[in-house]
Parts: sequence; C-alpha cells; structure tokens
Amino acid sequence: MTGGGLRLRAIDAEDLAVIAAMLQDALLPIEDMRYLPEERRFVLVANRFRWEKCDSRSECDQYERVHCAVAFEGVEKVERQGLEKATLRGFASLLTMEVADRAVLLVFAGGGRIRLGISRLECHVRDLGEPWPTQWRPRHPDDPDGTSERHR
Repeated sequence: MTGGGLRLRAIDAEDLAVIAAMLQDALLPIEDMRYLPEERRFVLVANRFRWEKCDSRSECDQYERVHCAVAFEGVEKVERQGLEKATLRGFASLLTMEVADRAVLLVFAGGGRIRLGISRLECHVRDLGEPWPTQWRPRHPDDPDGTSERHR
C-alpha cells in the first residue's frame, strides 16, 4: 500500500487470490458493475472492508470501509447467475474470486455469480478516497466461533 490506499494488480491465479482476500465481504452496488464490450473491460466499484487494518484474526480497535475501483481487462463475455437472489436493496456481498478455465468467477453471498470469459487475466484494484469508520465487522455463519476469519 502506498499513500494509505490499496493498489494491486493481478496477472495470475496467485495474484487474484490476494485481491480476493482484500475484497472479501465487499458490498457492490449492482448498478456500479458494468461490462464495456468495446473496451473488453468489466469494471465495478466496491465498498471494501479494510481487513488489513486488523493485526490478526481477532477483533480490531476500529473497523473501516473504503470505496475501491476494480477493473478486469481482456473480458470477452459476461454471464450473470442468481444475482437477483443475492442482492439486498441493490447490493451484493462478494465472497471470493476464482480463476477457472479461461474465466474469472465472482462469487457472492446468497448464491449469485458473475462469470467473466477472459482472453488473459489482468485485474487492477485501487482504493478511492478516504476510508470511513464502521461499527460492523462482516461475519459468516460457518466460522467456527461465529466470527469472520481472515485468510492471509
């Protein structure tokens, strides 16, 4: 991180796993996800929970969120599945991103998915603006102690 904001690039599955961990539990307004076919780009703006502010898997002193821009290059096709069920008031909660057979899968809570057919893997992520405090830490029902755990 430079200047207090996240700035990452993924060109392989290992890189994308790092980005997926940083974006886990991000809230994505459905209207802020766009496929730009003439540019072969899929873009979105996420409301990202700043997991890096937590020193360990324990509770943090202060939770923060920040807006984050994400762009996938070389996108040839976009398929959406079950997003209408995965949304809450127009927002979807991102669980993870995976690389699978010339595609990137964005997996959302509630079973929604977006499959990006790609010619190459290239993803850019950049925080936008200043973070703000939040009292809510994402939690997952399948966590052993009922709290959300981070995978580093």
